[in-house]
Amino acid sequence: MDDRTGHRTVPQTNLRSATRYGTRPTMKDVAARAGVGLKTVSRVVNGEPGVTPETERRVQEAIDALGFRRNDSARVLRKGRTASIGLVLEDLADPFYGPLSRSVEEVARAHGALLINGSSAEDPDREQELVLALCARRVDGLVVIPAGDDHRYLEPELKAGVATVFVDRPAGHIDADVVLSDNFGGARDGVAHLIAHGHRRIGFVGDMPRIHTAAERLRGYRAAMEDAGIPVADSWMSLGVTDPERVRRAAEEMLSGPDPVTAIFAGNNRVTVTVIRVLAEQTRRVALVGFDDIELADLLQPGVTVVAQDAAAIGRTAAERLFRQLDGTLVTPERIELPTRLITRGSGELPPAD
Repeated sequence: MDDRTGHRTVPQTNLRSATRYGTRPTMKDVAARAGVGLKTVSRVVNGEPGVTPETERRVQEAIDALGFRRNDSARVLRKGRTASIGLVLEDLADPFYGPLSRSVEEVARAHGALLINGSSAEDPDREQELVLALCARRVDGLVVIPAGDDHRYLEPELKAGVATVFVDRPAGHIDADVVLSDNFGGARDGVAHLIAHGHRRIGFVGDMPRIHTAAERLRGYRAAMEDAGIPVADSWMSLGVTDPERVRRAAEEMLSGPDPVTAIFAGNNRVTVTVIRVLAEQTRRVALVGFDDIELADLLQPGVTVVAQDAAAIGRTAAERLFRQLDGTLVTPERIELPTRLITRGSGELPPAD
């Protein structure tokens, strides 16, 4: 027959009964099908001794036929642990978080734990809502890339024993472990690299100034310029949202006028991509160094010189520290900064055009 959408539907007459969604087979169902007691099913499900091979085979056949899955809720109540951790990301679309998330998951799997993740979409209220929702589901620990700067809402959860590690940015108004990159040192090295290739008018385009990473990278930029004795004009610095329109406008303003910049330091991967597009439209060659590596950076002409973070190492370090908290081997919160690496590919080695 045809439904209202015009799709052809064929009745499934060979089904014994209609599927009832939302209902799951229980150990009682398994016991009835296998012809054994509930305790016997429990022993098989939990890998306990005291069941003959033949009985275990019958129980396993019943489990397979019914599609039974163990309900861990009772085990949670007994042991107080869910064998699950939560990962709160800032922006799922940002490629930086791919290897970070994968590393956290690998460590969780090695510890027999399930990873549950979600995105705050850079919204502090959504971050809090998501974190507390994960806590309500009794996760054992949290790895959080913070969107907000006040995390006192987590104090009751920390006191209740929820292990927590912050990543990429420190927590606000609470003491907690944090794992991040050396944003200050990496930016300073990247700008110093441009200075070493003869540049004096260097622009900085970064993220929102309230964000820890953006502020630290701006501080690194200023430090490198100061070390070289180069005064910085206000028009050479622009911080704000990283949408392409804002970044394009900022870069174009720096590249225009009687004394345009001869080089740009891009504060993150999203900024770098937009700046590359702007520079492709310029008649003169402008040097570029970006913070964060980007896909295909080595295939562009010239290749893009970047200050690279090790996102996988950040995620792995954070997750390992989280499980050390859960094992009771860590007490005092620490700040762990991982080094960055300058990768030279050509764009940061261009000399000034004038």
